[in-house]
Amino acid sequence: MTSPSPSPRTTTPANVVVFGPGANCTLAICPVELSTYKYRPSLGANAVLLALFFVAMNIHVYLGLRWRTWWFMVFMMVGCGAEIIGYVGRILLYTNPFSYAGFLIQVIFITGGPAFYSAAIYILLSVTIEHLASDLSRIKPVFFYWMFIAADLVCIALQASGGALSTVSLGASQTGVKVALAGLALQVVVLFIFCLSFADYMIRYFLSSGSAGKRPITARMRVFFGFLSLAVLCILGRCSYRCYELSQGYRDSDVITNEGLFIGLEGVLIVVSVFALIVAHPGRVFGCQDQVALESTGRCAEDMSEK
Repeated sequence: MTSPSPSPRTTTPANVVVFGPGANCTLAICPVELSTYKYRPSLGANAVLLALFFVAMNIHVYLGLRWRTWWFMVFMMVGCGAEIIGYVGRILLYTNPFSYAGFLIQVIFITGGPAFYSAAIYILLSVTIEHLASDLSRIKPVFFYWMFIAADLVCIALQASGGALSTVSLGASQTGVKVALAGLALQVVVLFIFCLSFADYMIRYFLSSGSAGKRPITARMRVFFGFLSLAVLCILGRCSYRCYELSQGYRDSDVITNEGLFIGLEGVLIVVSVFALIVAHPGRVFGCQDQVALESTGRCAEDMSEK
């Protein structure tokens, strides 16, 4: 009795390399089910996401120049730029789902991009404390900035090195998967600690009665806090999804082959967070306050007097 022949939809043609630097598969000779993602990425969805990140990047650059929020602008610009490059990789995968270059580009840049948004968000804690009442903070505001930024750099390094290890091993390295997963998990932990630190300060602010120079929370600041919270929740949701996706590895994951989940929980959530940070832009609340020195220019003083 002869054993059944493998399905033609999952059989690798002779003399063909499916994945890696020497991959020579194309849709003309290989079924898409043999590709890493087992689907052909949607051109329309990925092009729309690319366009939205391009629009958001230009808005953030304009607002950064307008309000002189240099470091916030730089982090948002780099994050959006990374997303744009990443979605170019996704479009390359639409052209050829077996493209090793497309896979590398989207894994590195889409995975790492949101860490820069986290860095931009961390700036806002120290600026908010300095604006409302710095004497109510348990530690100096600038320490929050450097603590969270340093932790964020570790997250980026872990995610990048884990992705590189997995790619070099053609997806077979569990070490690479574990390192990248550690980077994503650490990003979730750091964001959670950030939320606790922000909540702790705000509780101390509302309970205080005799702080010198304590400023009231205006309607504009309430909008700022609302959209900042939305951005943080979106990034937390995205990181949780990517942790679950990566926990199954690159080769055996059912989640990684579901483009709908990717578009919704990676693309849409991050787009929402980027545009939420346009509404919650620090310049709209704090004027053109420098994000590192926490000093104001003459124009800032004019902006603040108008609030």
